[in-house]
Formats: sequence, C-alpha cells, structure tokens
Amino acid sequence: MSEGIRRQEVPHREEDARSVSIVTYSELAADPASWDALMERALTTHPHYSRHVMAAHHAAGLADADLAFVCVRGRGGLEALMPFRSRRDIAGLGSRVTHPFLSPFITQTSPLVAEGPDLPDGRDLPDRLDLLVAGLRIASGGRPWRWPLLPTGTRLGRGLLAAMDRAGWVHGAADRFERPIVERRSSHSVFLGEHPHRSRMKDLRRRHRRLSKRGSLTLGIATEGPALADAVAGFLRLERAGWKGRAGTALACLPQHEAFARALFADGSGPVGLRADTLSLDGRALSISLALLAGETATLLKTTYDERERAHAPGLLLEALIIEEMHATGFAGRLDSATLAGSVLEDLYPDRETISEIIAVPDGASRPISLERRLRLATMEREAKTLIKHLLGRR
Repeated sequence: MSEGIRRQEVPHREEDARSVSIVTYSELAADPASWDALMERALTTHPHYSRHVMAAHHAAGLADADLAFVCVRGRGGLEALMPFRSRRDIAGLGSRVTHPFLSPFITQTSPLVAEGPDLPDGRDLPDRLDLLVAGLRIASGGRPWRWPLLPTGTRLGRGLLAAMDRAGWVHGAADRFERPIVERRSSHSVFLGEHPHRSRMKDLRRRHRRLSKRGSLTLGIATEGPALADAVAGFLRLERAGWKGRAGTALACLPQHEAFARALFADGSGPVGLRADTLSLDGRALSISLALLAGETATLLKTTYDERERAHAPGLLLEALIIEEMHATGFAGRLDSATLAGSVLEDLYPDRETISEIIAVPDGASRPISLERRLRLATMEREAKTLIKHLLGRR
C-alpha cells in the first residue's frame, strides 16, 4: 500500500449505510463479482480501472498486489473506486503528491462511480462523489493530488470537481487538450455529410480504391478465441517491424508490455469487451487496431500499420472503416481515440472531449506552495518535456 497510508474506514450518513476505505488490489480481486457489478453500472466511459484491465496490469507486473484503492461501499455493494499512488513531484518542489494509477496504457483517469439504481434521476451521484472525495483526502494524507487525463467536460468530471468544491478543496487546470472522438450518427452517410473535413474523407476513399486495384482488400473483426489471439500476435509482429521496433518501444520489445497485451486480450469474462480490427490485402495485414469496449464506448487502445504501405495511409484507412462499421452494426455508440494532443486523427474524428490535468489541494492541507505556483511549475515541466522530445526527434 502507498507510503503513509493505513487502512481506514469512514462512515457516511447512517441511513445510507455507506463507508469509504482504503483497500489493496488483492482484496478487491478477491471479490470479482462486486468489481464487475460496479463496472456494469459505472458512469465512466473508459475501461482502465475495470477488473479485467487491472488484472492484466497485475499479471504483467505493472501493478502490485498491494496497489491501493479508495473504495466507497453501500448497501448494494461497491459504489466507487479509485486506484492511486504517491510520488515526489516537481510541481511540489520535490514534495509528495498523490495521483491516479497510471501506466503507458491508461488514457483516461476518471474514477469508477456507479450511477443508480438508488434514484432513477441520478440524484444519488453527488452523495457518492462527496464520500469518494473524503476518501481521496485520506488517500493522500491531506497532500495535493496531481490528476492527469481527467475528462472535465463530462458529467462525472464536472461532478468530481463540484464535490471537491463542496469539501473546500482548491483546484486548477495545469493543462488541457481536446481529444478526438466520434459520436455515432443515425447513419454513416449522415456522418460523412456532417464531416468538417470532407476533402480528407474523399482522399481516404481514393486511397482505398487504389489499394483495392492491387488485390482483395478486406476488414477482419475478431472478438474472442483463436481469431483474437492471432490478431494480437499479428499486431505485435507488425508493430515491431516498424519504427517503434527500431526505437525499442514496440510492445514486443518490452517483456512487461508484451505480457500486458497478451493478458489484456486473452479471452476474458465480465463487462469489458475485446476487439481487434485488421485491414488486409490478399490476406496480408496492412493495419491492425486493438480496442476495449465498455458500455457504449470503444476505446481504440493501439493501432499499427505496415510502413511499406505508408503512402496509402493504411492506419487511417482502417480507422475510417471502423467508423463505418460502427454505424453499420452499432457495436459501439462512441469511439474514443485514446490519443494525446496533436493526433493525426484530429482530421478524421470530428467530435471532441476535453481532457485536463488537474492539481487539487484538500481543505486544511499545509500549503507552503500555493496552487498558482504549483500550476506554473507543472506548466514549466510540460514545456521542458516537449522541448526535449522535439530535440531528440530532430537528432
């Protein structure tokens, strides 16, 4: 469990029979049905803190058995959870901050919070969030939270910040960007007709026709069994054959990351669905996309492509086909690109979701460093990392 954290339980209103506590991954995993039930009811659109995804992190050695979680429980069982860690942080001049559990594969950090069925209109949500925020304070020992990748424009994101306000916390955004998403329209033709970059869509259709003249261009979809295992193995090979392999950052170059991918896309059970889409030319994979489905949202976790066909943009062609497939079959109501700022998908995915990095300081916490200074330090840190990345890229 995180440094300085001891098991604690705080009761809420007696009539609610609710409490908040700090538990470990191994304790949560001992009751998989409760964890899955929370995921099924969660207002969250991402799958990252589901039992299935956290189990893959644990199997790959990316999350320890004593990883700590804030948990809210009520009469109906588990109602909210938030995995967390603490570390020393430049925005605190080396002092410790607490942050959501992160890995190279987590692209959103909303807590899992159940919606209903206590009250159909969702009026119970603020109460759950109030208790969750009380648990966040316990988790950090009253120290600040640095919270990246939080969708602050969603009902849950707004509700979490409002609960912090009610508890007397102060918070501010150190960074934000607009992530490309696609909300399903009534038809694919409506999607194309409303698209703000029609010339880009026409260009992709031209590239698709050119590739089709060379052979049979097909879209393969796998969701389970040997077909899914083959798609994942093909993804690992294709990614390693490209620039990520040469740079040593492909999943197959890093044993923990390869183990995570294989565990994540092994046939599983529970509320998180698995999906692999493959664009092939005469049976040869040109691009492969791996996605997780939670509720109505498909999170497109990773995409790779054959760099020998770069001129035909096979990765973007596959993304466009996935959009078309969503409209044709309804396998999802929303596609989350899971990207950072400056993604090539910004011209393809027309909708946006605001993703922020929040620094939040609990009420009564010692404040040798003001919130404003913490925000400035975080901005300076981000700008320095961007500059270093740019310089390394030029080299």
